[in-house]
Amino acid sequence: MTAIIVLIVVAYLLGSVPSGYVLGKLAGVDVRNVGSGNIGATNVARAVGKWQGAFTLIADATKGFLPVAIAAQLDLDPLAIACTAVAAFLGHIYPLFLKFQGGKGVATALGALLAIAPLASLVLLALFALVGYCSRIVSLSAMAAAVAAPLVLWLFYQPAAIIGLGFFLAAMIVLRHHANITRLLAGTEPRFGEH
Repeated sequence: MTAIIVLIVVAYLLGSVPSGYVLGKLAGVDVRNVGSGNIGATNVARAVGKWQGAFTLIADATKGFLPVAIAAQLDLDPLAIACTAVAAFLGHIYPLFLKFQGGKGVATALGALLAIAPLASLVLLALFALVGYCSRIVSLSAMAAAVAAPLVLWLFYQPAAIIGLGFFLAAMIVLRHHANITRLLAGTEPRFGEH
């Protein structure tokens, strides 16, 4: 039990590391004050550069992947693994190091799911890519993949705790995109490659 608690705390602290903010600062930009104001990969790519955006994506996904992979290696039960994933995810969107003002959690959720269900995650990535190719709207792609996650996890025979994790991640990601939803409905959401 102590090991699970320690892992959950470590997962939250790792999730709290604001990758995009740090990379922006290294380039002399506070990404919270430009573009959408988000510290995630899309805003970093727009505000700082594509390479920084790519590194942010990898770093944010790694924050979700590492603690969950450790939980899986320790052969913890699905509920403990799901709790570890939630801790890393919440660390990203409510980071201790940025006064609890973080990103939307898409990459961190993906990293966590990759560690739990790699084949299901590849299906979600394919869906993300398909919607992104058709719409060129990152937020729409992210929400489509998030909403599909519980169903895809179920189709890949994941246990109830992991399917529940999928529902939680989907709900939180959609909630975190409330401003994007408003812009989508108004037809003003920027497409990737636009500023």
